Amino acid sequence: MSLVYWDTMLFIYWLEAHPQHGKQVERIHQRMLQRGDQLCTSVFTVGEILTGPYSRGRANEVQQFHKYFASGALRVLPFSTETADRYARMRAQHKVSPADAIHLATAAVAQVDVYVTNDAGLKKLLVEGIHFIAGLDGGIF
Repeated sequence: MSLVYWDTMLFIYWLEAHPQHGKQVERIHQRMLQRGDQLCTSVFTVGEILTGPYSRGRANEVQQFHKYFASGALRVLPFSTETADRYARMRAQHKVSPADAIHLATAAVAQVDVYVTNDAGLKKLLVEGIHFIAGLDGGIF
């Protein structure tokens, strides 16, 4: 069993059935279930995902997303003071965006096995606390 972190875009592709990437993310999710992997993400992801439904005035979607993230189907990782310190080091060392640094720092503090993203730039990074950064195109799943 591996602890697998998804960044926000994977959830958006999956939950909104993105025409290009939705099926690929679903395939990854199914493979994770078969392997017994634990899905996780940051509490920041929840905020990013809720922005769309709130901006479109879709209260029903907001409630569905809240239910999903509270369901226990995944671990929602906190942003702690330890994560804040890792965030600052991430920004200083890797020069990544604030949002990417939040995700990477949260994953690193949790010592995830795999961090999955569709950001080609992030796949090149070596981050202490994250064993492997994979893209949607990778063969890891």
